[in-house]
Amino acid sequence: MSFLDQILAAKQTEIAEAKARTPLSELEQLAAQRNDYRGFKASLSKSGVRVIAEIKRASPSRGDISPDLDPSTVASAYERGGAAAISVLTEPAFFKGSAADLQQARAAVQLPVLRKEFILEPYQVFETAAMGADAILLIVRILNDQQLHDLHDLARSLGLNVLTEIFDETDATRLAGMNDLLIGINNRDLTHFHTDTARAARIAATLPKDAAVVAASGIMETEDLQRILAQGIRRFLIGEALVRQNDPVTTLREWTTLPVDPLIL
Repeated sequence: MSFLDQILAAKQTEIAEAKARTPLSELEQLAAQRNDYRGFKASLSKSGVRVIAEIKRASPSRGDISPDLDPSTVASAYERGGAAAISVLTEPAFFKGSAADLQQARAAVQLPVLRKEFILEPYQVFETAAMGADAILLIVRILNDQQLHDLHDLARSLGLNVLTEIFDETDATRLAGMNDLLIGINNRDLTHFHTDTARAARIAATLPKDAAVVAASGIMETEDLQRILAQGIRRFLIGEALVRQNDPVTTLREWTTLPVDPLIL
């Protein structure tokens, strides 16, 4: 089985256990009480380099990255460094994340927080709102067209912003008819976890000119950001490179003050 197959199989079991523990009706009630959403997409729409800084303990391909990190401390450093938003891995089996990681990170900052997760069904969307996230990730290649549209509409109806992740041209064609999208282009192949940092620019060239694009995965150094900026993308989701930094504040300040062509949307 590929990494992705393993993750999705484990996710189905995890969802079933969550449903037995917390009924959907309870999550719906908690989601309906939310009135504190922070503008994830609005923050990414501001001018300049916009970085979604990720809290990531581990990954299937890299193993442990920082398993004992303190989400509050890391999130606070990201905010001081000028991050536009925080992303938190909540997947427990392969990335060692949790809802508690997201809640602790969000409580420590004023930034909007993205739940980075493998979302497969409506229960998880209500769960995302109930745990306090401001935005949700939807991965095109793990959803059929009906699921993609329904989950996207449900998330937005609850007040969540959506980062819609694609990997290739086929994924991109499946966005037809969906409006006002924030599109994440994953440089990493989720089947084998191979990374190609030139992928985001190649796929972005096939999207509408006014698409709001985020380059994600494999971005490790200033030169990576400069190369992608030169190709017309100014939004980034960066995890491992920041988690491994001794001084993420200084690194983020350097990255978020890189010059940007004013023609880049």
